[in-house]
Amino acid sequence: MDVVVVGEPLVEFSADRALTEADTFRLSFSGDALNVAVAAAAAGARTALVARLGEDEFGRRLLTFAARHGVDTRWMTPGPGSTGAYAVGADPTGQRAFAYMRYGSAASRLSPADVAASPAARARVLVLSGITAALSADCDRAVREAARAATGQVVYDANYRSRLTGPEAAAETLRAVAPYAAVVKISAPGDSRALVGTGDPAETLRRVRRLGAPAVAVTLGADGVLLDTGGAVHEIPAVPAPVIVDQTGAGDNFTGAMAAWLAKGAPLLAAVRAGAAAASVSLAGQGGTGRVAGAPEIESLLGDPVSGG
Repeated sequence: MDVVVVGEPLVEFSADRALTEADTFRLSFSGDALNVAVAAAAAGARTALVARLGEDEFGRRLLTFAARHGVDTRWMTPGPGSTGAYAVGADPTGQRAFAYMRYGSAASRLSPADVAASPAARARVLVLSGITAALSADCDRAVREAARAATGQVVYDANYRSRLTGPEAAAETLRAVAPYAAVVKISAPGDSRALVGTGDPAETLRRVRRLGAPAVAVTLGADGVLLDTGGAVHEIPAVPAPVIVDQTGAGDNFTGAMAAWLAKGAPLLAAVRAGAAAASVSLAGQGGTGRVAGAPEIESLLGDPVSGG
């Protein structure tokens, strides 16, 4: 596989109004891991998702959805527990609210054995996240062991969610995974204040690098990305979005496209630029997988080939 993603896909009920006002919802499928996998597949990478699903109607529909979007579903395993879900109201400002229905979900039962039985260790790029680690103690162990066992590049998306875990536990996982990651992606101030104690992007770079990460990408929303490649710091502007409907999943689309570019052999700077373009395109869709950029569209926005030249 070019890209393997480990995590929880979710049923998504999205509305075009705020949750406090919405009375009509669109059924789709999302969750950070699925968003990343769909984005990587759309960008041309052979992509697999490692996950557990409920043995229910939504689990079966989720498998069909992932396969239809080019994701290899052989390691999306049905089993005990329900398929997790969430509701989200569209909010172009990004200050959106989610209502989750995932307690005791099938995905929280993901184990290190599930990951070991998948192609995660052999993938060119392995994507792990703080959300996955926060689902349960087993999931946290799965993330840490997967990072250690990887033979390809590891992308770790810090993705702190206060509804799932506390800052101390999330920071400990970051410290454990950072030395094994080719790049750590962390938002500032959203993730960085909780995990490394600062909202300042430049200081975030320094503190995450001191954890052992060879490269760090600090995402700044409309202000772009601050990237430390280990030898230099780059300011990468955001790609202007012609249409903004919903910011749900923009960071995941960034991660998926970046992973796909890395798997194709692009340098990290080019991969981050591809991620920024994919994030911009995603803003035109409703929900996490409502609008996903393909490789030709990303290349057109950047004026660069997939090789990153």
